[in-house]
Amino acid sequence: MANQRKAPQFFMPPDSPFQVPCDGTFLVKDAPTGPGKNAPGTAECRKQLTQLTARLDERQRVLYAQTQYAVLCIFQAMDAAGKDSTIRAVLRGLNPAGFQVFSFQAPSVEEYAHDFLWRATLRLPERGRIGIFNRSYYEEVLIARVHPEFLTRQHLPWPKDHDDLWEYRFESIQDYEKHLVRNGTIVLKFWLNVSKAEQRRRFLDRLKKQEKHWKFSEADTAERAYWDTYMHAYEDCLNQTSTPWAPWYAIPADNKPYMRLAVAQILAQTLEQLDLHYPTLTPEQKAGLTASRKRLKEES
Repeated sequence: MANQRKAPQFFMPPDSPFQVPCDGTFLVKDAPTGPGKNAPGTAECRKQLTQLTARLDERQRVLYAQTQYAVLCIFQAMDAAGKDSTIRAVLRGLNPAGFQVFSFQAPSVEEYAHDFLWRATLRLPERGRIGIFNRSYYEEVLIARVHPEFLTRQHLPWPKDHDDLWEYRFESIQDYEKHLVRNGTIVLKFWLNVSKAEQRRRFLDRLKKQEKHWKFSEADTAERAYWDTYMHAYEDCLNQTSTPWAPWYAIPADNKPYMRLAVAQILAQTLEQLDLHYPTLTPEQKAGLTASRKRLKEES
């Protein structure tokens, strides 16, 4: 297992019952895909999400004004888990100037010519912003592991042993995310854990509704044959890269209102734990405000 789990000391993301432990003990088979017995119902989840959105809006305004921290939220999941709708629901009502969303598709020729972290680095959020990665560099230890034939396009000089390759990439990811956190980017990673049965139901729903046909591909059903291989890849990935400074959260995804609320709670708690405040004006700036106020009053 990749090591070096000592966390930077200035910030620790919030605890959550869905947080993946950092000791390599996470098991996909034990991770819930639906809400527990005592979970709030659909109406209550939506009510709480609305309240959380107001809190997020307030904290995002301060984050944007302070320009000291950035927040990076990474979403990974099987198809039809609800990444798009969760991102849309959680960010609804926030100032668009304060966040940015990137969806990573198959790499381009230019991107294949660089290391696997390059294209994500170009899209990191600026200080003061919330960045959303809909899929990410984690595809290079997930889909590339399930379909190693994709690696031939990357023209890698080494290693020839794929087991070593995944270990090297896990170490690179750990180092990369530690670098981001040390420089003020808070990293939150969400695996939306949808069951195979629920994915099937959502695929069938897409096929029934013409307005959802564009979201469907025959490749989506073909990938279901690799479900167990994907789950193995996710389990190893989350165990290797859930760290105190950049934890994974395995969010139950079979119930969309509950899933969205769980993600919003973690993001809101993160922003509330940060030392956020509006910039303090210097004496010179305060004097300038006084002078401007005086001139404006004199105009009337």
